[in-house]
Amino acid sequence: MLAGLLYDASDPQLAGERRRAQALCHQLNATSPDNPTRRAQLLKALLGGSVNARIDSPFFCDYGYNIEFGDNVYFNVNCVVLDVVRVTIGSNTMFGPGVQVYAATHPMSPVERATGLELGRPVTIGADVWIGGGAIVCPGVGIGKGSVIGAGSVVTRDIPAGVFAVGNPCRVLRTL
Repeated sequence: MLAGLLYDASDPQLAGERRRAQALCHQLNATSPDNPTRRAQLLKALLGGSVNARIDSPFFCDYGYNIEFGDNVYFNVNCVVLDVVRVTIGSNTMFGPGVQVYAATHPMSPVERATGLELGRPVTIGADVWIGGGAIVCPGVGIGKGSVIGAGSVVTRDIPAGVFAVGNPCRVLRTL
């Protein structure tokens, strides 16, 4: 799975790790924002270490430990990260409400899909990026440092650094 090869998501170990992440997300989402100590403990357990990020609830992820954070990252409410492989997020990056980051994917061939095997493609989001509400970042995509992704965009290919990009599929509109 971590190598980006086909894998069986129903594998008992992987299913257990996803259940663990779901339970931690559930606890995080049920914990008051007035209890930052408990929220920090849950984030540390979910993400595998101390994280200098603000994550507003609800938040959902597949595993948690495949998300690599820079400093001062902000997730608004209702964000989803499908982290079957590495999802790297640079410092000072902001996610609007309802942003979805998908590193998980399925084979394009219907014959391969019928096997039930899945795969992942790493996602890399640079530092100082702002992703507007409701945007979707697809598997294997990179977003360059300092770029802004407009609300509702579907990022299907790499976006260079220092640009404003928007739409479905997301396209560069101008340099910042």
